[in-house]
Amino acid sequence: MKKKVKLGLILVLACLVLVSLSACGGQEVEIERQLVEVTRGDLMLSVSADGNLSFPRYRKLAFNTSGTVAKVNVEEGNRVTEGQVLAKLDTGALALALTQTQAAMAQARLARAQAQLALEEAEHNLNLLKPGFASSSDKIKIAELQVWVAEAQLEAAEVQIGAAEQALKEAQKDLEEATITAPFNGIIVSVYVKEGDIIPSPTMAPQIIVHVIDPATMELKAEVDEIDIPSVRLWQQAIISVDALPDLELEGRVTSIYPLPSEESGLILYKVRIDFDVAEGSGLKAGMSATADIIISKQSNVLLLPNRAIEQDSLGNPMVKVMVNEQIEERPVVIGISDGYQTEIVAGLNEGEVVVVERKVKPETGGGLFGG
Repeated sequence: MKKKVKLGLILVLACLVLVSLSACGGQEVEIERQLVEVTRGDLMLSVSADGNLSFPRYRKLAFNTSGTVAKVNVEEGNRVTEGQVLAKLDTGALALALTQTQAAMAQARLARAQAQLALEEAEHNLNLLKPGFASSSDKIKIAELQVWVAEAQLEAAEVQIGAAEQALKEAQKDLEEATITAPFNGIIVSVYVKEGDIIPSPTMAPQIIVHVIDPATMELKAEVDEIDIPSVRLWQQAIISVDALPDLELEGRVTSIYPLPSEESGLILYKVRIDFDVAEGSGLKAGMSATADIIISKQSNVLLLPNRAIEQDSLGNPMVKVMVNEQIEERPVVIGISDGYQTEIVAGLNEGEVVVVERKVKPETGGGLFGG
């Protein structure tokens, strides 16, 4: 786990105060004392992840119908806006097919209207005959047969309407899909056809016509060690540095944590995706190597002490030695997060108090300044 700290200046009040002690066997040791002031600062813990930059928002566009390429409006490197027409097929045959289906739809609607009128007329004639004739009479039977025929004709007209509607939708869809438009603001990466090319009917793999990317958004797919991955959460902030642009610092968010690991040289690694916005002219390119410091914990304006200033009492609880009126007193403290160098003091000390840091050292031997 890589850890970073942003701290205020720790004031060293005094250092290298040596006290001679007699160790077991008569050998002397010295205690080196350093006095440090309790200060306020920001403490940040982060997990390091390395990977490469890429564009998450891209599209490889294709026609979903066959035809001849009539127009290609863009070239590689062109900037485009959402909805802009990029390429078109010759739509003459498609437009004719649409006109024919529209005519078929009009005829089907007319046939349905005529069938509806015929049914209403047949039912009316039957109702007029019923009071004066027995239900078994020939006139009633003929009128009932006319109603049945009119109903069948209306049902057939409804089926014809349904078929015409489906044909019209398909013709409209084919005509729409003969035009490729930009799905978002972006840059054309590649153009794979030219005017006059024949586009076959799309199958399992339609022919790619244009490749467009959105350069305003990038992602870093990076790998995190298995020891660190439990600390990583979605939407955590990440500070990104790019090897090729050392003066550039970017801020992103964790948007995906991949569940399956990979193994490299015996290490178990998990991929994470970090999304971030890209400023105009940043110089970032897909494929560049980058490192992200994923912030797993951050405390601002907290009391801080060097880790080496914190000791343990006889019960294993954290304590410090505080200088009070030129006397050293032991005091229990409550600690928070630590970055391996500095520790947050939650309770037990106040800003500005002085803590004694002690370290045993062996005394120098020899005659001169360099021992000899």
